[in-house]
Amino acid sequence: MAMLSRMLPRLRSSATRVLRKVCGLEPAALAAARRLSAAEAFAECEGSLLRPLPGLDLPPCLPDNLSRSPTRVTTLPNGLRVASEDVPGPSACIGFFVNSGSVYESGETTGVSHMLERMAFKDTKHRSHLNIVHELELAGGNVGASASREQMVYSYDTLKGYMPEALEILIDCMRNPLFLQEEVERQLVLAREEVQELQKNPEKFLHEQLNLVGFSGALANPLIAPEDALARINDKIIQKFYHENFTADRVVLAASGVDHEHLLGYADLLLKDWHKGTPMEKPKSTYVGGDSRHRADSDMTHVALAFEVPGGWLQERDATIMTVIQTLMGGGGSFSSGGPGKGMHSRLYLRVLNKYNSVESFSAFSNVYDSSGLFGIYLTTPSDFVAKAVDIAISELIAVATPGEVTEVELQRAKNSTISSVLMNLESRVVVAEDIGRQLLSYGCRKPIDYFLQCMEEITLDDVATFARKMLASQPTMVSWGNVDKVPPYEFICKRLR
Repeated sequence: MAMLSRMLPRLRSSATRVLRKVCGLEPAALAAARRLSAAEAFAECEGSLLRPLPGLDLPPCLPDNLSRSPTRVTTLPNGLRVASEDVPGPSACIGFFVNSGSVYESGETTGVSHMLERMAFKDTKHRSHLNIVHELELAGGNVGASASREQMVYSYDTLKGYMPEALEILIDCMRNPLFLQEEVERQLVLAREEVQELQKNPEKFLHEQLNLVGFSGALANPLIAPEDALARINDKIIQKFYHENFTADRVVLAASGVDHEHLLGYADLLLKDWHKGTPMEKPKSTYVGGDSRHRADSDMTHVALAFEVPGGWLQERDATIMTVIQTLMGGGGSFSSGGPGKGMHSRLYLRVLNKYNSVESFSAFSNVYDSSGLFGIYLTTPSDFVAKAVDIAISELIAVATPGEVTEVELQRAKNSTISSVLMNLESRVVVAEDIGRQLLSYGCRKPIDYFLQCMEEITLDDVATFARKMLASQPTMVSWGNVDKVPPYEFICKRLR
């Protein structure tokens, strides 16, 4: 072995000399050949990827600037609206948006919207739940359903090549659900577990309580079905609510990334015989304000303090001002407040989170509906600091309503941040489809994005102060969770604001 190891270097050297003689290469030429790049070597080959393949037609390049396609809307004879915006790219999103939700529930139908969300994409007249799942997996699609107080959404996100199949599955699940009692019973068990878990999730629990306390009428209906409603709901109750509320005139089929004529061709064929319901006026709601405290075994106290957003989304300019105010106030959690995009320049971060180490979270929030809404501050602190934290929240709200407290620099930063957030969200096809569907249900049309951007650009410091004063003039709504013994009395809150 030792002899062999000594001979190998000599053999390699001899082989190199022989190769140079045979090929006629000098050492410098050999080094140059070694430096020949892979790209140049491929270029010498007949099938080089650097040259277009013969007989292959290349698609035209996209222009540097693409204008946004218009949103096209067509109303079928039965009142169902088909709306779409074509977007270049390989994927698309379609969705059904229904003018139905917990505001339309009453008596025995309380909690049905919650159950409809859970029963989405289950057995239909033409497919079992297993077949639906199998078809979704084959197409690589994503489906989802969500219930809110005023609207319900069923969406399908997939590649454009699967759009005909996706639309047919979505229509089948929307028009032909069976609501089998055995499946209803399975979902009722899961819903009861969800209700029990809600008691352990203070933020979700308090946002639900805000509506129950702050409103009377339809907006006070629970979105998450209470346990007494779950004990009453069955397949017949769900079927009855579905047939009364899921009518063609209250449905929008919205799509992003789909050619409108193609979509309309399928929709007209599969949806033209959907029955049209009798005209129904949206149930009324009144904002009243109030106080609710839920005692729980916790070292922390969670408080949500809110006020009415008069007019809701239908007062477009006021809703736009409210959105900018929410960005202006900002806030967040104490463990996520640093770094770009984390709200480090917002007022609640600079003036509260950066100043009081006892505050665990402190942020502005909004829950807005068509004709009303809520805006306020959600906070989490140890119980011995909660009284101080609530007083700080009131002070911050009053400051925004006081002329001269907010600077032009702060307002411009908030407007820029809001505009940036809106435009980035609209890069998503799912968000575009949702924006089309929800606007058609709320406004009856889709307003161009430039309209809302112009509204934001025109907001002044006086607009911010005036709208904030209008909100604070309403009766406060305060809900709390945890160790609530040291939460300030409701009367103190009212007096402090006056």
